[in-house]
Amino acid sequence: MRRLLLATAILAAGPALADQRFEATLAGHAVLPAATFVAPPEGAPPGFAVSGRFTGAGNVRNEQVGSAPGDTGPAYGSRRTGLSLPFNGQPVQGFSGIKPVANEPGAYWVLTDNGFGNRRNSADALLMFHKVRPDFRTGQVTVERTIFLSDPNRVIPFPIVTDATPTRVLTGADFDPESIQPMADGSFWIGEEFGPFLIHVDAQGRVQRVVETMLDGQPLRSPDNPAFSIPATPTQGVPFRVRRSGGYEGMAASPDGSRLYALLEQPLYAPNSDQAEGAFLRMLEFDTARAAWTGRTMRYRLEPGATAIGDFNMIDDRRALIIERDNGEGDPGLACAQGQTSSAERPCTPAPARHKRIYLVDLGDVDADGFVRKIGHIDLMAIRDPNGVARQRGDRPANAPNDRFTFPFFTIEDVAMVDADHIIVANDNNLPFSAGRHLTRADDNEFILLRVPEFLRAR
Repeated sequence: MRRLLLATAILAAGPALADQRFEATLAGHAVLPAATFVAPPEGAPPGFAVSGRFTGAGNVRNEQVGSAPGDTGPAYGSRRTGLSLPFNGQPVQGFSGIKPVANEPGAYWVLTDNGFGNRRNSADALLMFHKVRPDFRTGQVTVERTIFLSDPNRVIPFPIVTDATPTRVLTGADFDPESIQPMADGSFWIGEEFGPFLIHVDAQGRVQRVVETMLDGQPLRSPDNPAFSIPATPTQGVPFRVRRSGGYEGMAASPDGSRLYALLEQPLYAPNSDQAEGAFLRMLEFDTARAAWTGRTMRYRLEPGATAIGDFNMIDDRRALIIERDNGEGDPGLACAQGQTSSAERPCTPAPARHKRIYLVDLGDVDADGFVRKIGHIDLMAIRDPNGVARQRGDRPANAPNDRFTFPFFTIEDVAMVDADHIIVANDNNLPFSAGRHLTRADDNEFILLRVPEFLRAR
């Protein structure tokens, strides 16, 4: 019935209405420290007790724990973050997907990102997701359970890092998981970026199936798809349309779980071109019962200044929340002056955060070109905090108002509705390479509870 109502609404859709800005008020703030680690699972091969050994220049192995200081990289001023690689243990680190745990108020499933940023440096980073419980009264976050991904039944059709081992735990060199949806039977669907693929796992994280992306009857692949190899001649390319790190950053599920709506993070390349097909993202519909793409697609239009989306979750049969962002990090008031270079003595951010928004969209109102309607948005760089709820504000200009709170992170990749008045938002902290809250300190995993009743009621 839900699918019929949605289809009827689409056919009856009228002209798009103007996007509105709504206010958001900080109702809670909880922090999981950046340096939070877990041990590898029982049965994991030797070597995973240490992670981040391949993150240096040329991805050459470094076995000396804590010998390589993390920094933000040259695009962000090469600011030291205070944490050094390799690490003892597996970092719980940044979260790239969130969903409330059914029938457990206050608990959330969160998905750890692929490791340290790419396939080449993440072969010793185990893939996992967690059940966490932010306590907004104390400001602390409890990790109640960790589930590691594995393929003991040899479902994955291509080689993986632990291919010859009995447990076949998965690593950040195998997949880049970015979005997660729990199903009523206890299983989970995960959207990832290397394929991009959809991965179905059971309640213990064991792979049940891997589904290749299809668009208009053709495979849709990124340059990290395992089907590709480097050509033998430098004049020959490989035919991909999905940008590197441009796969399924967001993936929503219909309330009945019958449909997934997988949303690419960045615009596709036009066929046979190195140019974007447009300032929009593709949204592909997937039938969970048949484990197959339906062939239906929609489009999400990016605003000027936006480069990507961060997360995507439904709030009812047709409306959804989508994080839209730029690539900046840090308070705009701490931007480097013209000609200034960030230094240890005078740190600044050359690319501050500016466009960090959450949009409310209507999948039941799609125009003739396939674009979903944007109903309105909230600005994560201008959150009201009249009661001083914030646990930490970080580095800010001296004249920053105390009744305003910002979420100035490079990657904000978690949003879900909590109740009729509130949403929860969290960041991916890219451990140990992002420093958006403080100029010279690695970002923590922050969860914020936002009171947005008018936003959630908008139509």
